[in-house]
Amino acid sequence: MTAEHPILDAQALKALGEASAPKACTCAVGACTGWESITEDRWPAAQMNHLGTLRAAPADPYAGADAEPTFEEFHPNGTRYESPNAPIAPRFFPYNRCDVLACSQCQHVLLKYTEFGGYYVDHRVRALQPNLVVETPKL
Repeated sequence: MTAEHPILDAQALKALGEASAPKACTCAVGACTGWESITEDRWPAAQMNHLGTLRAAPADPYAGADAEPTFEEFHPNGTRYESPNAPIAPRFFPYNRCDVLACSQCQHVLLKYTEFGGYYVDHRVRALQPNLVVETPKL
């Protein structure tokens, strides 16, 4: 964590989303209300401002499995990972691996993480919808 890229909790994330005033999206990202794959050539890196991260540093980096953020998802109302109305729970996957960025052109606040598969790397992005941000108990 640095002052430039602070670790954000649910309250700070929600405040960022509520403070933004997005315009009609003009960037290559699109609406992305649910998680969407985005290629490097489609990602408008030059117009993205890094606001923070949801990746909390482990209390003990030598704690083995406990040092790794959980892969458990949070879906109390039966939503799924790709659901546009799935809760945004910063302590749960995939949010606990996200960076928070804002497009300098359209002011949309975006969540971005990279899925590392056995044979691929897949960058994924989702628009921040502050009404879906939830504070959950610590795991």
